[in-house]
Amino acid sequence: MSSQPSTPAEKTVAEELGADEVQAVDVQEATAAVGVVGMAVMGRNLARNLARHGHVVAIFNRSTARTDEVVVAHGHEGTFVAAPDLTSFVASLARPRRIIVMVQAGAGTDAVIDQLVPLLEEGDIVVDGGNAHYVDTRRREEALRAHGLHFVGAGISGGEVGALEGPSIMPGGSLEAYAALGPILESIAAVVDGEPCCAHMGPDGAGHFVKMVHNGIEYADMQFIAEAYDLLRGAGIEPEAMAGIFRTWNEGDLDSYLIEVTAEVLSQRDARTGGALVDSIVDAAGQKGTGSWTVQAALELGVPVNAIAESVFARASSSHPELRAAARAALDGPVAAAGTTRTPADLETFVEDVRQTLWSAKVVAYAQGLHLIRVASQTYGWDVDIETVARIWRAGCIIRARLLERIRGEYAANDLITLLEAPSIREGLAGTQDSWRRVVGAAAQAGVPVPGFAASLAYYDTLRAERLPAALIQGQRDYFGAHTYRRTDDDGSFHTDWSGDRAELRV
Repeated sequence: MSSQPSTPAEKTVAEELGADEVQAVDVQEATAAVGVVGMAVMGRNLARNLARHGHVVAIFNRSTARTDEVVVAHGHEGTFVAAPDLTSFVASLARPRRIIVMVQAGAGTDAVIDQLVPLLEEGDIVVDGGNAHYVDTRRREEALRAHGLHFVGAGISGGEVGALEGPSIMPGGSLEAYAALGPILESIAAVVDGEPCCAHMGPDGAGHFVKMVHNGIEYADMQFIAEAYDLLRGAGIEPEAMAGIFRTWNEGDLDSYLIEVTAEVLSQRDARTGGALVDSIVDAAGQKGTGSWTVQAALELGVPVNAIAESVFARASSSHPELRAAARAALDGPVAAAGTTRTPADLETFVEDVRQTLWSAKVVAYAQGLHLIRVASQTYGWDVDIETVARIWRAGCIIRARLLERIRGEYAANDLITLLEAPSIREGLAGTQDSWRRVVGAAAQAGVPVPGFAASLAYYDTLRAERLPAALIQGQRDYFGAHTYRRTDDDGSFHTDWSGDRAELRV
C-alpha cells in the first residue's frame, strides 16, 4: 500500500516512476517487519536491501531530511515506513519488534539504546549492526536482558556495496532472538551454493567478536599483499604490469576480493600526473580500531596472533612521518655490491616465490584468527562453530576468498586445534615453505621490510618446533622473581634458591 507523496520532491519521483511505485507508507497505515535507525550510507543501504527483499522497513534518522531522501530516491525499491520520531518508529513495528541500529559506534549507539528501551516491550529485539567492541556488546546485552529485551551484536561485513547487495552477517545474542530475526537477516545476506552467509555465532558478544577477528585477518591480508607489491616493485615491475600479475594470481588459489581490488588499484592511472595512481598516494595507512581490538583481545586471552599484530603495527609505523624521517636520516641499510640491483636473476621464479609466500602468510593469518575465536569461545562459553564462521565468510565480506571453501571443508571433516594441522593445508605449506623462506631471507638481505611475511613464518616455525627457548626465559623469571618453573621429568612447580645454596625446592 502506498500513500500520496507529501513533498514536491516526492511528487517529482512519483510522476517519473508512477505513483504506485513509490512505497512510502504513513506510520499509522502499516506494520513494519523490521526497523533501521540511522540513515547514513550503511544504514540506508541495509534498509534498501531489506526493502528489496520484500520486507516492510521502518526507517528513522535524527535528521528527518535523510529519511525523506531515502523515500524519495529509493521508495520504488520496496515499502518504507518513514517515522518522524522514535515513538512513531517503534509504534510502526510488529511484535516482537526488530530494530537494527546503524549509528556511530560507542556513545552514539548507547544514546540510541537509552532512548529506545523505555519505548519497547518484553521480547523486543535491538540489533547493533555497527563495528562495536565486543566488550560493549556484552555489557549492553546484559543490561537489556534485565529489561526483558534481546540485544544482538551483529557484525556486518562487505562495506556499503555489501550492505546493499548482500553482506556477510555475524549475529550474536540469544537463540530466541535469532529465531525471530535470523530469517530476515538470512534473506538479505550474500549466498554461496544456496547457503546464506549469515548464521548465529553464539550468545552476547560472539557476533561482534567474530566480526572483529574478521577485520584483524583483513588487516593482515592487506599487509601481506602490500609486502608482495613492495617486493615486486623493488624487482623492477611497474604497477600496470603488476596488475596483470595479480589478475593472474586471482585465477588460482589466491582468488579473493582483496587480490581483485589490488589489481584494480594498481592499474589505475593518475589523471594529474599520467603515472600510476598508487605512486601519488601518501604511504600512510589509516585504521579505525578493529585491528587493534583484535590484538588487544589476543593479548588478554594469551593467544599468539603475531602476524595480525605486525600488520596493525605496520600501519602505525607508516603513519608516523617524523619517526620515519628521523630514522631515514640516521640509519644505514645493506650495502649492495657495485653494479648490482634488487632485480633478481630469475624474475619469473622470484614472482612465483612471492605468490607462494603470499598464500602461506594468508593461511597463517586465518589460522591465527580462527584460533583466537576458538579460545574466546571456550573462555566465554559461546560455543562458536568454526566451520560455520568459514562458511559465512565465503561471500559478501572483505576477506572472501577461494581458500575459505577449503577451510570450511577441513573444519567440517576434522576436529582441529589449529588450521595448520588440516591435511590439505599442511600439504600446501610443505610445498610452499621453501619459497617462503627464500623471500623472507632475500627481503632481509635487501633491507625491504616484510613484517607480515616474517612474522607468519616465525609463527609457523614456533608451532612446529620440538623445543622452544622459553625454558631459558622461565629460568630467568625464577632467578629474579621466584616465579617457579615446571620440570620435564616431574610433576609440580619448582624454585631454585638462586641467592643461597641453589638447592631446588618443590613449591
